[in-house]
Amino acid sequence: MNQPLAYVHPQAKIARNVVIEPFTTIHNNVTIGSGTWIGSNVTIMEGARIGKDCRIFPGAVISAIPQDLKFEGEDSLTVIGDNTTIRECVTINRGTNASGKTAIGKNCLIMATAHIAHDCVLGDNSIVVNGVALGGHVIIGEHAIIGGLAAVHQFIHIGDHAMVSGGSLVRKDVPPFTKAGKEPLSYVGINSIGLRRRGFSTGKIREIQNIYRILYQSKYNNTQALEKIEAEMEATPERDEIILFIRNSQRGIMKGYLGS
Repeated sequence: MNQPLAYVHPQAKIARNVVIEPFTTIHNNVTIGSGTWIGSNVTIMEGARIGKDCRIFPGAVISAIPQDLKFEGEDSLTVIGDNTTIRECVTINRGTNASGKTAIGKNCLIMATAHIAHDCVLGDNSIVVNGVALGGHVIIGEHAIIGGLAAVHQFIHIGDHAMVSGGSLVRKDVPPFTKAGKEPLSYVGINSIGLRRRGFSTGKIREIQNIYRILYQSKYNNTQALEKIEAEMEATPERDEIILFIRNSQRGIMKGYLGS
């Protein structure tokens, strides 16, 4: 790691085999796990907890204070899981008193110029494409993909295995296993290709499709649809995940493509 053209605070905890390229600055109260590579001109500020085998590309700023007027300098963290890649000029702000941390899971890919605001949580294997802007307190599930230049309103929840099209304005929650597109953001089917790639069987994909047909392609309101799904569909982890997601939604879920 011995890089004379980088500044590393003497109390930062850096594993022995971390590579730090020239002109990078690492502040106090930072931990970086073994095997991680930090490119040139990266700034890692107080409260960063970076896992093993990560790659952080030039121009990224990790764990800057929140862009939140309620923030009063409280201690908080930015936690980044193992094997996550953060591309050029990404900004990730640390948490506030609301949750204490911003958390990025393992095996994630955050593409160039994306912004992840305070108190966001990204699940393992999620992908945030170039130029995405996540407001504060956004939750993104495992294996979810957020298309380039999408803007996600604060407190939005995007479920596991969901896919949001590029350029979307995300004002409502996106249930798991779905594809979201159009304006206003709407259900446009389930993420069947992604599910097949991740080992979901044809029968399981058909089950998920049938659940969303009841929810989005019938004349039922959400409450009636959930009652029908519980009454007629066999209890499975996927069925129960969908039901729980919708019942717990604080902002309401996106509409169906028929405007239902």
